Amino acid sequence: MKSLKTEQAIDAIAEIGFDAIEIAVRPDWESAPANMPPKRRTAIRKQLFEKQLRLSSLMEHLEPSHDDRVHRKHLDRLSQVFELAEAWQPNQKPLVQTTLGGGHWDKRRTFYVDRVGDWLATAKEHEIVLAVKPHRGGGMSRPSEAAWLIQQLGNSPNLRMVYDYSHYAFRDMPLNETVATALPYTAHVALKDVRQRDGKVDFLLPGATGNVDFPNLFRQFYTGGYRGDMNCEVSGMVWGKPGYQPIESARQCYAWMSQAMQQANVPRV
Repeated sequence: MKSLKTEQAIDAIAEIGFDAIEIAVRPDWESAPANMPPKRRTAIRKQLFEKQLRLSSLMEHLEPSHDDRVHRKHLDRLSQVFELAEAWQPNQKPLVQTTLGGGHWDKRRTFYVDRVGDWLATAKEHEIVLAVKPHRGGGMSRPSEAAWLIQQLGNSPNLRMVYDYSHYAFRDMPLNETVATALPYTAHVALKDVRQRDGKVDFLLPGATGNVDFPNLFRQFYTGGYRGDMNCEVSGMVWGKPGYQPIESARQCYAWMSQAMQQANVPRV
């Protein structure tokens, strides 16, 4: 909902019927920390409470840098996001999620341990969960790689992963196997659909194609003990197209995923 003010988006999400909300807080978004003076932070916190929406996640998008000056800026940027999380929901702080940029895993994994380790130290100071997301084509693209990174950094409860099957589809990575690998480390689940045409992958609204077995995904996570958010994520491949309608798209996501949850026979908790 990048085209809407944060307050408008919250109203729309609540009216549609969602239980929780994720807010993108990257610098180029209207909801970034720099655009949130104290008075507005307080007003949004009140709005979330009145709408009975749990703020489950804030979305960042950082790429670890070899430049120490950029790295220090990233740490400051994360601190500002963590402070925003505390201001909006202090008693049940939302996690902060990010991908880790491009590159090759074998060449970057020890570098990730170094840089993400510093990010983790900042997250611990704020008592926030930082969740890293494997991204197809990225330097970290598999659940097993995120699990390795988390283990290398002490398996801290402040460092978890985001599970998003759209990044594993069409890669000889069966859904059940990826869930089994990710489940012990997952703090957030992103839902979107995916299709492959002429060797290229497109992301779509969750439920659009039937290529992802969402009822099975819900069952696997629920029976495995996961009780976090199931977040309908709208890719930039969708919202970046001319004529995109954010509220109608959110309604469609809600309808499709509500049906899938009923088919899975798992409760909304």
